[in-house]
Amino acid sequence: MTSPEDQSPEPRPSGPPEPSGPEIRDRVYRSSAGIAGGVLLLALVGWLGIDAIVAGEGRTPWLALATMILLVPLIVALTLRPAVYAGQERLRVRNPFRVIVLPWGQIATLRSGYSNEVLTVAGAKFQLWSIPVSLRARKRANRRESRAAAGQDGRGGRAAGLGAFGGGLGRGGAASADGSARAAADRAMADLRELWEVREKEESAQGEVSVRWAWEILGPAAAGAVVLAILLAAG
Repeated sequence: MTSPEDQSPEPRPSGPPEPSGPEIRDRVYRSSAGIAGGVLLLALVGWLGIDAIVAGEGRTPWLALATMILLVPLIVALTLRPAVYAGQERLRVRNPFRVIVLPWGQIATLRSGYSNEVLTVAGAKFQLWSIPVSLRARKRANRRESRAAAGQDGRGGRAAGLGAFGGGLGRGGAASADGSARAAADRAMADLRELWEVREKEESAQGEVSVRWAWEILGPAAAGAVVLAILLAAG
């Protein structure tokens, strides 16, 4: 029989407590068409530039190298770089040459027109480059919604019957019932507005707007432009 002094105390956990729930990741909005176009442009510039560097004579390799240093950062900035990150506390907008962090409480509205924009309480306006507006897609989506609405008004019973068996609706009524018939950019903006309306009054979603210039893009592009100008001026 052991005495109380011989009994060892129960081990206690050390370190910070583990989070009680899963981590909520930011929603990311990017343009798939912009990414595809950027990859193709980079491949074209790389092919032409490397060919000129390897096979060129005289100043041609140097001109090709300076041109690549100028063009590659610009192509990356305008096509691959833009993205919008929507978190629980803020909206982070990564545009070609700037990164803007906007707490939800500092946003006045999210506006869609010929471009998608976010307006702050202070009156600043920032464009959402990664959510481009396609007027063609918007008109096409509006026509689909109009046809779906007309079909539901005129043939409500038949549409319900087809929906029960999973056929015949395709791009019609069922798609527009939850808004999925809208253009992709309009759906993305609707998601952002919904998240903003839910989070704008939260204490953790307050703060100051910050804007940072993308010197990692501007620096190499400026260096390439300077070298190219010097080579052209030297004749």
